[in-house]
Amino acid sequence: MYRIRDGHLNVFLVHPGGPYWSKKSEGSWTIPKGEYDSSEEPLEAAIREFREETGFEVAGPFLELGSVRQKSGKVIVAWAFEGDCDPAGLVSNTCEIEWPPHSGKRIEIPEIDRGEWFRLDRARESIRAEQIPLLETVKSLVPNLTK
Repeated sequence: MYRIRDGHLNVFLVHPGGPYWSKKSEGSWTIPKGEYDSSEEPLEAAIREFREETGFEVAGPFLELGSVRQKSGKVIVAWAFEGDCDPAGLVSNTCEIEWPPHSGKRIEIPEIDRGEWFRLDRARESIRAEQIPLLETVKSLVPNLTK
């Protein structure tokens, strides 16, 4: 999700939930994303995952941003859309993880623990490095951007 404020591009990023990410900030924020299989179209999956991870509604038109590969090997296919939300209203789905690692203990965590609006310069510092090209693509595709 993106918006324009005072001629500046703002992007909505989310922070992963759980104990592993609790004290990490710079370089750990991400676009809302998730997995899908061959029975689901990538854009449909992106819309579903955005809703599941944030609780916010999604509306097009959608700007196709292409794809990036994360260090894990996971390929992210992404779209952007113009919108607005109050990050305080974020409600994420949950998942179960093993914590501490290799302990055999399972805990339930929110997939996303918070969201925030970032101006593009700050977003570049906060987002996972592999996703920076997605920010650049949004910037190149958003019309009437002055800054």
